[in-house]
Amino acid sequence: MNELLEFISNNLELIYILILAIFIGVELIKNVPSVLHTPLMSGANALSGVVIVGALLVMLQADPNDYLALGLGFVAVVLGIINVVGGFAVTDRMLQMFKKRK
Repeated sequence: MNELLEFISNNLELIYILILAIFIGVELIKNVPSVLHTPLMSGANALSGVVIVGALLVMLQADPNDYLALGLGFVAVVLGIINVVGGFAVTDRMLQMFKKRK
């Protein structure tokens, strides 16, 4: 418990930035018009691809006994893949709306 409190006190500015980024991200996404959701989904897919590559690189450089780094890297890879697949599914569904029906 003391280590957690020490970590929080040493990284207080970073925690503030993270909380502020979360609030700004929620407000930005909430106020995006529906017309822009498909282009934003393409951008999110690109960012998730970068997250996946970065997580794989971190996992490759991590010590095999560092279970925290390996676990967080695995979670990042799984969540990034879910986001990419979901983004492609949403984009494909949106594009299906513009095709002519037989």
